[in-house]
Amino acid sequence: MARTRRPSNQAVRLLRALLSRPQEWRYGYALSKEVGLKSGTLYPLLMRMTDEGLLESQWDPAARFGVPPRHSYRLTQHGILFAVEWTAEAAKPAARRGLASA
Repeated sequence: MARTRRPSNQAVRLLRALLSRPQEWRYGYALSKEVGLKSGTLYPLLMRMTDEGLLESQWDPAARFGVPPRHSYRLTQHGILFAVEWTAEAAKPAARRGLASA
């Protein structure tokens, strides 16, 4: 299904962070700190982007006993193209995006 609305400001911030190192697997906690999003905003975005095919995710085994495994994320090829398009679109002034009031 094609996207019909613009990504939120929070989604654009997340896309920019992921696009800065697109081939690198990133943990949700580190992304949260980098983009300044709380878990209640970040994890639903990560899940939705994964469901939409923008991200791939994997479980990483625990680094040591007693530490739970962690979920990591990175952009797919489709996600990279989407992130480039939408971060560029978000950088345009509102009038050029057709959002200026008449």
